[in-house]
Amino acid sequence: MGLLIGAILGAGIVALIAKRRLAHLDAARRLKLDVEAREAELLLREKQNEQELALKRREADLDVRQREVDRSNDLVEERVSKLDEQQKLLDREQHALDEAEHEAKKMERLYRMKLHHITQMDSDDARQLLIRSTERECATELNELRQRLLGKTENEVSDEARRILLASMQRITSQPMNDATATIVTLPSEEMKGRIIGREGRNIRTFEHSTGTTLMIDETPDSVLISCFDPVRREIARIALEALVRDGRIHPSSIEEEVQKAEQEMQAGVIDLGEGALRKLRLHDVHPEIVSLLGKLHYRLSNNQNTLSHSVEVANLCSLIASEIGLDPILAKRAGLFHDIGKAVDEDYTGSHAIVGADIIKQHGEDPRVVNATAAHHNEVPAESPYAGLVMVADSLSAVRPGARASSIDGFIERVRTIEDIAKQQKGVIEAYAIQAGREVRVIVEPEQVSDEEARQIARRIRIRIEEELNYPGTIEITVIREKRFSETAV
Repeated sequence: MGLLIGAILGAGIVALIAKRRLAHLDAARRLKLDVEAREAELLLREKQNEQELALKRREADLDVRQREVDRSNDLVEERVSKLDEQQKLLDREQHALDEAEHEAKKMERLYRMKLHHITQMDSDDARQLLIRSTERECATELNELRQRLLGKTENEVSDEARRILLASMQRITSQPMNDATATIVTLPSEEMKGRIIGREGRNIRTFEHSTGTTLMIDETPDSVLISCFDPVRREIARIALEALVRDGRIHPSSIEEEVQKAEQEMQAGVIDLGEGALRKLRLHDVHPEIVSLLGKLHYRLSNNQNTLSHSVEVANLCSLIASEIGLDPILAKRAGLFHDIGKAVDEDYTGSHAIVGADIIKQHGEDPRVVNATAAHHNEVPAESPYAGLVMVADSLSAVRPGARASSIDGFIERVRTIEDIAKQQKGVIEAYAIQAGREVRVIVEPEQVSDEEARQIARRIRIRIEEELNYPGTIEITVIREKRFSETAV
């Protein structure tokens, strides 16, 4: 009995525990379901919020785009409106032009009819008459306009060129040159003249044959004159004769030996002179053959001007002017130095010194602009770069400076006569006078036959002929005088 009650109680307790556990599990399940339901509801709300935000952003983008489209449409409409206004304006202008053209054609037909009735001319004759009349009416205005515009431009260019040239010339210091076709060698005594002549003149004949010069032994005490137009040969003869005089033993074999030594010494001296010119100008990369030719220029004279000194001076002028106008001063300096290199070559080369010199420096890899400047500095070939013009200007500047060059009196008189003859050959010229040592020519024309514009053309034609036909140092100014004078005498 007691066991039964215990079992019943135990079963009841177990059932109670089981019921409570089931109730707890059911509560836990309901709680979990509630949590999941709330989470699902929250997730749904978040998705709805995101969709609402995305929708709002899209609506905002659509609004922006709509505003841009509206603005673009406004701009297009504005441009269309402007184009319409411009088209209307063009239409009005075109209409006005059409009306003006129509009126012009009407006037043209009217004037043609009147002209035909008046003169009984055909259309070609009437047209020529109108053209000539218009030319006469406009000739004065056109000439004044041309003179004013050209005069202003030429004056501006001349002022700038004068400034550059003066600035360059003032930086060049040069010395006047002295011409010489003979060299005097001083002798220690009169007895030395007999040794130089030798028995039956064999010594002097040997000397002259070996050197290509002429010895002039006259009554001048203690001196001998070496004469030769080739300055290189004259210098070799001087060196050889001074060596013979110092040694005292003068006979054909010693003469030939000393002449050979003088030629070797001359060659070394020529190279030194060429290298000295390059050092003075600070130039490099020059072929040895060109260096030798540069040295030989020292013994060449052109109108009383030492050619090497002239070339160095031209190189400096070219460099200074090039620096003023923005060109390469080194290229300009090389072009100025090499422009007369052709004067140092012998008779084996044919052609002018400008062309020969250009060929030589071209063979040794000189810059094409320098080659062209050398060839073109006497206008024998067209100038291909501004450096050719630089060399022409610098060459003229070096030639015309005081003391640079001199010419014979016969050549001067011939040049003056030629200048006057060129001027007198022009139609309408009465007299022509060359003044200022041939640096200016004044031309008097017949005022009844020559107008002001024709006088200007006469001056231009004279200038062109002088430049083409004459070779002269410096510049020549041409002045044409057209003048009328009326006089009466009251008594």
